[in-house]
Amino acid sequence: MNLFKLKRNDKIGLFLFAAFVITTSLIYLFEERFDEHKWRSEPTRRYQMVDDMIESQLLMDKSKTEVIQLLGTPSSSASAEKEVFLYRLGNPPTFFESKREQLLIVFEHGKVYKVATTLE
Repeated sequence: MNLFKLKRNDKIGLFLFAAFVITTSLIYLFEERFDEHKWRSEPTRRYQMVDDMIESQLLMDKSKTEVIQLLGTPSSSASAEKEVFLYRLGNPPTFFESKREQLLIVFEHGKVYKVATTLE
């Protein structure tokens, strides 16, 4: 197949397909499904699982005890108006300045109300 003989629309379609394949491959390489054993045994690689955990709403409406049973003891916690757990995620590989993120879990009335990532 000679790329130079393809019509313009065919070249655009081929380019978009290649971009999709590359993007999907990179996401697959750098993200993982949440795995309780890996979360506990490889704390420096938690950043690979955090997106799946947030998107699947795995922690929503769980109690503090259930969260600790699933994720282990938090790196830190705070209790002011709202109670908060923070878990360190490790440092993802990057070409630029490394940003250290944490998993933020906010409790309201004893249940998980919000789950997000935040900068350290």
